[in-house]
Amino acid sequence: MSSPTASLLRLEGVSKRYGVTLALNDVYFDLRAGEVHALMGENGAGKSTLMKILAGNVERDSGRILVDGQEVEIRSPRDARAHGIAIIHQELNTVPAMTVAENLSLGAEPRTKLGTLDRRRVLREAREKLARIGATIDPRRPLGSLSIGMQQMVEIARAVSENARILVLDEPTAALSRAEAQALYALIGQMRAAGVAMVYISHRMEEVWQLADRVTVFRDGAYVGTGTMSELAPSDVVRMMVGRPVADLYHHEPRRPGAPVLDVESLSGDGIGPVSFRVHAGEVVCMAGLIGSGRTEVARLLFGADRRLSGEVRIAGRPSHPADPHAAIRDGFGFVPEDRKAQGLFLDHSVEANIAISTLRRFATAGVVRAGRARDAVLDQMRRLRLRLNALPLPVRALSGGNQQKAALARWLLRDSAVLILDEPTRGVDIGAKREIYEVIDGLASAGKAVLVISSDLPEAIGISDRLLVMRGGRIVKELRSADTNEEEVMLHATGAALQTTPAMEGANP
Repeated sequence: MSSPTASLLRLEGVSKRYGVTLALNDVYFDLRAGEVHALMGENGAGKSTLMKILAGNVERDSGRILVDGQEVEIRSPRDARAHGIAIIHQELNTVPAMTVAENLSLGAEPRTKLGTLDRRRVLREAREKLARIGATIDPRRPLGSLSIGMQQMVEIARAVSENARILVLDEPTAALSRAEAQALYALIGQMRAAGVAMVYISHRMEEVWQLADRVTVFRDGAYVGTGTMSELAPSDVVRMMVGRPVADLYHHEPRRPGAPVLDVESLSGDGIGPVSFRVHAGEVVCMAGLIGSGRTEVARLLFGADRRLSGEVRIAGRPSHPADPHAAIRDGFGFVPEDRKAQGLFLDHSVEANIAISTLRRFATAGVVRAGRARDAVLDQMRRLRLRLNALPLPVRALSGGNQQKAALARWLLRDSAVLILDEPTRGVDIGAKREIYEVIDGLASAGKAVLVISSDLPEAIGISDRLLVMRGGRIVKELRSADTNEEEVMLHATGAALQTTPAMEGANP
């Protein structure tokens, strides 16, 4: 292993411009063998551009890249691989329809003497590659049949098999369960011990403090600073990222809930329930619990996306029995799903179309949409959410993750839904955009809306809500007042490890 202070990778004065936008401005970064170096910054800070330069997908305009102290050129992915650099993207670069083994040999398929594909060797080498990282995955399985966490392990196995010395991990736990994340952490520890240098891009502070040796912060395409984890506190990094101190990320004024808006009684579905709870006007209620506890399934039942087996739901006293999401929207529900790209947005349609789509009838006369009126209303919501107005005609896929989430939120703000369900509303969103989303949620509550949030981020769940409904095994097992609880108490109930067994609640009505 190299000396602990020797730079395996070093970038000096690297800049990249896209038209009038300066994506990277004279940035510095260095990476040592056997370390995990976190790269942090808000969306648009330059992290993705740096990653593309290292991957060979785009070329820098100026500056130097040094590997082992020698200046190198990285003009293509092949150049990156030749210098031992591998990128594990948040959206995996794999072929789901092919087997695990075929994915592991893709681009370097072994051949028989006759020139045909050597399938036995493909399978044998796949097992060896998986064993190298301790992954017990059947290489004959179609990759798409595996969980996201297991697919990620396959991509890491491929990178390690190519003798990657520098591994860039982009939001690697964003879609992983707790168990999968823990398995990834263990693998990162193994690679660190083997001298692999890792650039770790994440918005999750607790994860960064658990894994990283050092952190570098970019802001607005510029280098802000580097420090060791022992030198910095999370508040220091947040201040570096946003350019100002953040005293209390979750601060909101005490709320005074009004009458019940959402009243759920004995709701059940496939493997879910019965669950009973209320959300009042001017209140934020958060469903907490581990992945698989049934939180998202409850949201889907309410929104008509899954079939309800029994139970009663009322919105402002009116029964709601939606057969599909269209009927749920008509009843007064708005829903931002966990997977905004697959379920919440039309990625190839414009920002304007995505925001207006659920409210077009309001702007129609004799069945013809008055485009000017609709556009003005959309622009009002974009201003409210601090979305760039010149993004109006862009396909929504062109926006950053945080701005895509704002577009998804804007749709329901325009619709003026009585009940808003937000499933993991800040997943994959930077610290600045998180704060803006929290302000929107607080504003909705202040305007008398009933807001139901699902969050796996316990500080967030406690910090933004008035009450917590803790789920386990498809049922609500505990109701907690957010102001009177902490992460440990929530986890005790979420895992079933509470000292006194708490029977599943038939109702969680205050």
